[in-house]
Amino acid sequence: MERESSVTNTAIGASPRRIDGRLKLTGAARYTADHVRPDMLYAYGVYSTVAAGKLVELDLSEARAVPGVVDILHHGNFPRLYRAPKAAISIASILTAAITDEHRLPFEDETIHYGGQMIAMVVADTFEHAREAAYRVHAHYTEAKAVFDLEHGIEDNGLHDAGAGHTRGTAEAAFDASAIRIDALYRTPVEAHSPMEMHATLAWWDDGHLYLYEATQGATGHRNTIAQNFGLLPEQVTVDCAFLGSGFGSKLFLWPHSVAASAAAQVTGHPVKFVVPRSAMFSTTGQRPETRQRLRLSAGPDGKLTSMRHESVNTTSFVDQYVETCGSMTQSAYGCANVTVTHHTTNVHRGAPTSMRAPGAAPGLFALESAIDELALACNMDPVQFRLLNISTRDESQDLPWSSNHLREAIETGAREFGWDRRDPRPGSMREGTEFIGYGMAGCNWDAYRTPAEARVLLRGDGTALVSCAVQDIGTGMYTIVAQTISELTGLPFDKIDVRIGDSSAPAAPVAGGSWATASVLPAVAEATRNAIAELRKFATAEGAVFAGVKPEALSMKDGLLTDGKRTVDHASVLNAERYSAAEGFARTGGTPTDKVAFMSFGAHFVEVRWDPGISRLRVSRVVSVIDVGRAINPVTARNQVEGAIVMGIGMALFEATEYDERNGMPGNNNYAEYAVPVHADQPDIQVILLDYPDLAFNEFGARGIGEIGITGFAAAVANAVHHATGKRIRDLPIVKEKLMEG
Repeated sequence: MERESSVTNTAIGASPRRIDGRLKLTGAARYTADHVRPDMLYAYGVYSTVAAGKLVELDLSEARAVPGVVDILHHGNFPRLYRAPKAAISIASILTAAITDEHRLPFEDETIHYGGQMIAMVVADTFEHAREAAYRVHAHYTEAKAVFDLEHGIEDNGLHDAGAGHTRGTAEAAFDASAIRIDALYRTPVEAHSPMEMHATLAWWDDGHLYLYEATQGATGHRNTIAQNFGLLPEQVTVDCAFLGSGFGSKLFLWPHSVAASAAAQVTGHPVKFVVPRSAMFSTTGQRPETRQRLRLSAGPDGKLTSMRHESVNTTSFVDQYVETCGSMTQSAYGCANVTVTHHTTNVHRGAPTSMRAPGAAPGLFALESAIDELALACNMDPVQFRLLNISTRDESQDLPWSSNHLREAIETGAREFGWDRRDPRPGSMREGTEFIGYGMAGCNWDAYRTPAEARVLLRGDGTALVSCAVQDIGTGMYTIVAQTISELTGLPFDKIDVRIGDSSAPAAPVAGGSWATASVLPAVAEATRNAIAELRKFATAEGAVFAGVKPEALSMKDGLLTDGKRTVDHASVLNAERYSAAEGFARTGGTPTDKVAFMSFGAHFVEVRWDPGISRLRVSRVVSVIDVGRAINPVTARNQVEGAIVMGIGMALFEATEYDERNGMPGNNNYAEYAVPVHADQPDIQVILLDYPDLAFNEFGARGIGEIGITGFAAAVANAVHHATGKRIRDLPIVKEKLMEG
């Protein structure tokens, strides 16, 4: 669907320096835990040492004797607060929704639902005193047998239908009638949600108004939720997060520690800062849940898919139902008339799972793209040619054409740049010195979303522009691309543009997650800018003004100047002449367009791995990824997003797994000393190619989100390369050397 773009590709599509870069490099950027308030107190949590049972008693005598202790909050004395109603994420209501990741309020009951659950909070005059006192709280439990993993969850609690499935055609009958079939189980472990910046809250009250500095990916949503917890109007709560040290989904929605810190501030009458300890973040602030996925695929002798069945189950907590929609991409990734996708959950004694970069799609495409590779080999076909043969020319799950789909070009470009034609298809046939070399590839997909968003723009009398929006910059460059949007439409240089975001008192914005922030917020910023320019035109053409007698629509703004084609005047002169402080524009834009087309982003990963059996070393040595996300607003930061996702994908494929003690269900590697993640020495040579096909049916900039897609399919590309190098098909992540050495 072709539409005319309103951008001229000057600021949009360029890669200026990040306007927040100097603040971050010099340490001037203040994150939540950096803030202090007068007379501030410090809080530290007390966490359960069992994963299931009942809290019988808290012995607080030693803790209260620690100098500086002001109060200890727990089930017996915690204020009576209110739950936010359970609600699914709705695009339409995203600006007003109140969403929690753990629905249970802090200290709501004395049941232990998971290991590491916060059971009390110490408040003291210093961090050291609060921590020491927390260590001196002695808890006594009646311990129950913990359900510590997915298989035991199914055995003890069965499966629960989680919905979000899809059916078309007759997948079972088509599978049974096909000569070439794959039936395999794939498993992914719990991946810890522990971003570099720890979760933190600084809360204080002033005349019935609650203020928070909060490490959040959504200031508007956090405000809405905590207002409901305390029975306040949203206008009585202000949440501020100017800088965030990443979140990857764990900071999308409110967790109990924020409520507890806010309550502690109310009870003590002092500001209270609470920084969640690193070990507690492995239990209390979400994780990607464990999954088991059964894939049954079939094809005809020509290699065309005849059926696809993707049945997944994921772990969830006993407190909340979380669904990891592993089959969300399967229903439309390939052309196939017979498809069945189902999702189920089972309860275990772990903290609530939550969205983690590319929720559903990351584990789901590991399974799907591994199975596709297996089916291609069963058909005696090259994996690249098999995928090209089965590309979906329309979204068959909705029976709609794609707004824009350049997957074929992504695969062909990736194969060419990677040198796929040098691949000897025989497993273990490619060597260099002591290393076996493997080539693998996989497709990657992610939905394209837009949500409602608001923005306000002021063209000010000092010659600058101010834009205000509650959207977060989660470290990916939102400050800069918002400034690019203003510059695109006004011609103002970046040093004349003041971007203020991350404050809930600003016009409402969606959470910065789901790869929808850019596509949602920039249209609102652009519309607000045009409205501000329209007001400036009225001022400039009023009686006695500099352009009196000229029709407002005859004026345009270029290079920061208002012009009728003959004269040019800077906007400060227009405003100062009329004694106006600013020309103001406000806008609220809507969600995903309702055109009869389907929106999605596409791409392909090509991976080289090297396996040295003599020293049991497996490494990803080279990556080429080609991504089709429409227009890149800022190509440098866009490529950086994909590169970061690739590194995260290496962690998913080769390193990451939270381990639970089967004796008591407690996490055993809840620290960065034992929870393995990629380090600098694990970084491969990465080449990211962004196709440039603006999707103007989606928004005026033609941009779809880019944060998630880089991790989708990547673990499968690694697994497929490992199979090519070693002949071993690893279906259970992570691919550690012990699995390759077996047998």
